[in-house]
Amino acid sequence: MAFSSPSPSPSSCSVPVLTLSCILLLLVGSSNAQLSTNFYSKTCPNVFTTVKSQVQSAINKEARMGASLLRLFFHDCFVNGCDGSILLDDTSTFTGEKNAAPNQNSVRGFDVVDNIKSAVEKVCPGVVSCADLMAITARDSVVILGGPSWNVKLGRRDARTASQAAANNSIPPPTSNLNNLVSFFQRVGLSSRDMVALSGSHTIGQARCTNFRARIYNETNLDSSFAQTRQTNCPRTAGSGDNNLAPLDLQSPTAFDNNYYKNLLQNRGLLHSDQQLFNGGSTDSLVRTYGSSPSTFSSDFVAAMIKMGDIQPLTGSNGEIRKNCRKIN
Repeated sequence: MAFSSPSPSPSSCSVPVLTLSCILLLLVGSSNAQLSTNFYSKTCPNVFTTVKSQVQSAINKEARMGASLLRLFFHDCFVNGCDGSILLDDTSTFTGEKNAAPNQNSVRGFDVVDNIKSAVEKVCPGVVSCADLMAITARDSVVILGGPSWNVKLGRRDARTASQAAANNSIPPPTSNLNNLVSFFQRVGLSSRDMVALSGSHTIGQARCTNFRARIYNETNLDSSFAQTRQTNCPRTAGSGDNNLAPLDLQSPTAFDNNYYKNLLQNRGLLHSDQQLFNGGSTDSLVRTYGSSPSTFSSDFVAAMIKMGDIQPLTGSNGEIRKNCRKIN
């Protein structure tokens, strides 16, 4: 007959008797246990309503901004964790992430984050991190554009530095093939399923001609009428119309839905990396599932967003709570 001893409580782990189970408990407790959905319930109870009104205002002015704010969160979390480092301007001591290849002339919404931070500082100064504001903002953007909602885990603190080199090496480029994509996501603890679900964020937003030119002129796994439509605003010659925009989702570019997957099923993925998800590979069946079941996509997207928000947060006494999201205190 096997006997199992009860799991220790944190209070039972006194210094003289640090058993292996106690050590494991303390290690786990120090990782993501400090992130919680009610982190600011007493210190800044109005944080959610304050952020939501600012995000709503920004999207009312420009519907595309919802996609831009969601993308900011992705590009932050994939580079040394969800720590607000993408918001830092360059300084004499470090070159930040804003001008890294995946971000330059591409990532946007910094002014909106400034407005959100200012509004939150008015109601509870020095309390809410920029990293947490981006997590809330990403959720609100999805909801405002018609997507699912979720309870955002909070308690992240802000990085005191940023790395352009890390940004250059950590964010999957639009030229990625399926194996590359899986690898980029696995590096940060996200599965292939998470990757396909999170790619569904391309149901909103726009891409620049320079990022899809090679696909619409050179690739064969795309619908010919779709290619012709995109070619009208994206000249073949590099350097001509590079920054011309096209919607990632032709059908409903400002509605968060599952049309992205329906487009892939018809070989209408705008980016090379998009169509890689449905190109005879291991993720084809999941694209079919999301294309036919909006509810499955929504639940998987929510789970993946929460998981992504858990990537390497700074908690406890690590990092700081920035007063201005663009610079360290």
